[in-house]
Amino acid sequence: MPGQRDFDRPLNDRGHRDVPVMAKRLIDKGVLIDEFISSPAMRAITTAGYFAEAYGMGKEKIKTFPQLYHAAPAVFYDVVALIDDKFTTASVFSHNPGITAFVNELTGTRIDNMPTCGVFAVTAEIDHWHDFRIARKSFWFFDYPKLV
Repeated sequence: MPGQRDFDRPLNDRGHRDVPVMAKRLIDKGVLIDEFISSPAMRAITTAGYFAEAYGMGKEKIKTFPQLYHAAPAVFYDVVALIDDKFTTASVFSHNPGITAFVNELTGTRIDNMPTCGVFAVTAEIDHWHDFRIARKSFWFFDYPKLV
């Protein structure tokens, strides 16, 4: 919509189709997400809401961090460090170009662009989320709607 701020831009029709498919793919892979973190921008929070619902959680359980909107990699690490240690698997919903830069720092596995509704998953050898930045991390998988 002309004149609409990027922050307020809604998820498009393709996004509304792809997000439930990607959430189901994660569930089918046995990925048990118990913490959902999102930029408050409309597209990110809507995507996070679909995932939270697929995992049987209400949208009110999503934690939003305004600093994730157009964030640099350091901001992602700062937000991850705030995750309560009672959670074992977290999902972060954000935006390019920051999300691509962040995932490219994680394990040495490089991607050119984090696609819309893409999932880049890593495991980390940590007992506390505040250690995530310095922890040994391993590439787990990369998936996105057009990868079939």
